[in-house]
Amino acid sequence: MSAFAADNGLVRPSEGRVLAGVCAGLARRFGLRPNTVRVLFLLSCLLPGPQFLVYLALWLLMPSEV
Repeated sequence: MSAFAADNGLVRPSEGRVLAGVCAGLARRFGLRPNTVRVLFLLSCLLPGPQFLVYLALWLLMPSEV
């Protein structure tokens, strides 16, 4: 596990993924339901901003759970 994940507990879970596991990992880290985080992400896509770039960056930076 990388230092990034060890420091803040962010990992992409091996189960419960829909696309890459980013929303599920964020939900686990912050004690939320995965579907809540997914809906919030989809709603945020209605606003201008770099949401997809942040998602892609998290996909690359968050290690997968082993």
